[in-house]
Amino acid sequence: MTAAVIMWFRNDLRLADNVALHAAAATGAPVIPVFILDDAAPGRWRAGGASRWWLHGSLQALAESLASVRSRLILAHGPTREVLPRLAAESGAASVYCSRAYEPWAIELEADLKVSLEKSGIALKRHRGALLFEPEALRTRQGAPFQVYTPFARAAFTTGDLGTLLPPPRTLEAPKRWPTSGKLADWQLTPTKPDWASGLRTTWTPGEKAAQQRLDTFVAQDLAHYRERRDRPDIAGTSRLSPHLHHGEISPRQCWQRARAHAAAHPECANGADVFLKELLWREFSYHLLVQHPSLPEAPCREPFVRFPWKRDAEQLAAWQRGRTGYPIVDAGMRELWTTGWMHNRVRMITGSFLVKHLLQPWQDGEAWFWDTLVDADLANNATSWQWVAGSGVDAAPYFRIFNPIKQAETFDPSGDYVRKWCPELAKLPTPQIHAPWDAPADLLAAAGIELGRTYPHPIVEHKAARARALAAFESLKQAD
Repeated sequence: MTAAVIMWFRNDLRLADNVALHAAAATGAPVIPVFILDDAAPGRWRAGGASRWWLHGSLQALAESLASVRSRLILAHGPTREVLPRLAAESGAASVYCSRAYEPWAIELEADLKVSLEKSGIALKRHRGALLFEPEALRTRQGAPFQVYTPFARAAFTTGDLGTLLPPPRTLEAPKRWPTSGKLADWQLTPTKPDWASGLRTTWTPGEKAAQQRLDTFVAQDLAHYRERRDRPDIAGTSRLSPHLHHGEISPRQCWQRARAHAAAHPECANGADVFLKELLWREFSYHLLVQHPSLPEAPCREPFVRFPWKRDAEQLAAWQRGRTGYPIVDAGMRELWTTGWMHNRVRMITGSFLVKHLLQPWQDGEAWFWDTLVDADLANNATSWQWVAGSGVDAAPYFRIFNPIKQAETFDPSGDYVRKWCPELAKLPTPQIHAPWDAPADLLAAAGIELGRTYPHPIVEHKAARARALAAFESLKQAD
């Protein structure tokens, strides 16, 4: 009998358009699907609580999908450097197939595994799958990697066809003897006491089937209006595909081609599709930057920012984390995050700017909180976006762009519905006052049942003073040069 091959699943938890799985199945050999929970490899970037909750559901769904093609998912827990060679030896596998990963520790792990497996006569075969374009594929005219998003996106749009989507396998040849598998429940990926995941369960359904349904709904109902509605947190106008993309339950190529095909058939969706594709490319760009700058999650890309005069304050950081800053749009976003494991992208920018510029707290502290609480916590996207907000990234927002949380709220939550949903103690305030309750007359506050400082906090900083302090801090970097 032909020697088995191992399909090592990572952040590609799907059957359709999975290049590595397709190649493994095409060998005609028995395929052993494996997932390894390796908490050692990422160091301090071990998957956060919300991501681990999602992973549990995603692995359940993958196991069911594999059962439908007469296969099964082998679960193993431990250092991949030890577990994968051992599984290969036990099963007599001739090769290991996997999708390429791009985090610094993942790149190092792949290099080490290639050496150790080949010493035992086992080939490691890596395939694309998490990105539209491999990091080596897009270059400037000078042959250098892109450092700025706009020309990167322009190059991506002109690259051409991304190839044919791959169907899921009809069946997978089973080995004569399966390796021993661990039990998903034993990994304790979901919380018990306290059970903080009730909001996640009522908001999300992990898995490839749910990802496809989400894409179908988004394209059919929201794509036409995506350009106008994507910045409105009070409207369900975004794709909400990010956690499915992060865990690889759907490929970016599936999203790209589906949006383009729909826009071709429905010209009224063309503008929305164009903006959606640019959002996919921001994710793409973030990964390309991470490969170029492995320290992106820890250190500022711009050297002067190493000396930034942060004002660390544990109480202010905690107030921000728990949605108790006294700025309703900020608090609404942080409470949405804590409850659902997700936050609207416009509000991510508002809350991020508030932490870094109004409170002068290090962007790394915000990045770490998002990492632990987001179901779509993605190292590349998280780090790139926080550095963009802080002004320290290679393609950063100008340092003097300091979002006014009140104006942002009035523009993107004009009726106050988003704030009312996540800050219910403010729900009875009239719309003109809901985004700045400290300016509301005493009789209106009393009628709404609000006592500032008791039922809802006073602002922890005053906007104009905080803005002036932030500008002075940024100017000090220029003077130091």
